[in-house]
Amino acid sequence: MPLLNLRLARPSALVDIGRIASLSGISANGVLRLGATTRQADALRSPLVATRAPLLAEALRHVGHPATRSRGTVGGSIAHADPAAELPAVLLALDGEAIVSSGTAERSIPAAALFLGPFTTALGEGELLTELRLGDPPAGARHGFAEIARRRGDFALAGAAVVVAPGHARVALFAVGPSAFRAAEAERALLEGAGAAEAAALAAAAAEPSGDAHATAAYRREAARVATLRALLAAGVPDG
Repeated sequence: MPLLNLRLARPSALVDIGRIASLSGISANGVLRLGATTRQADALRSPLVATRAPLLAEALRHVGHPATRSRGTVGGSIAHADPAAELPAVLLALDGEAIVSSGTAERSIPAAALFLGPFTTALGEGELLTELRLGDPPAGARHGFAEIARRRGDFALAGAAVVVAPGHARVALFAVGPSAFRAAEAERALLEGAGAAEAAALAAAAAEPSGDAHATAAYRREAARVATLRALLAAGVPDG
């Protein structure tokens, strides 16, 4: 819809899939399953999401406003792949996967292989995102989420989602590159005992921000460092 509003997309037809019941809903059977058309507001209110994926619940509070969350869907945010969106980074931090169907075949795309660039995913022509799956985090896992925006509900200038546990570290950034991405050097440093400040600096160094009317590239890189630091501290990583 944003692309239509800006006249950047002019499709010849629009297909409403909102009434396909099988594409909506939240369940847990070994993994947490979210139908692609599940409203963001419903996911935010879900006890299953709160207990099985608290990082997702926390991030959803930053997605738009109550009015937009009542219409926006979790699958729509993932398939749209806006570089500044929160949910792609959460899917990366939680090692999630996207289930897509062509009508005749179904396949799973790991989050690490899903986001290819701005508004671009690994979905093929004729494929539809039907479900998101999130496994349980490792034992003892702690999470943190932080974003920096001009106003609550605005697109983020920088943000980070992290999950840490013994022998496990995930640091995902958004709004500071062509797509959400995992900061591999920061994750490696955390596994080797680095503190939050060092890991945050490494994450910011991996960012590829661009400047625009809202912030310079240098500002966004520093915002990425601060957001990552805040997320790591919230996850209980020592400052170092």
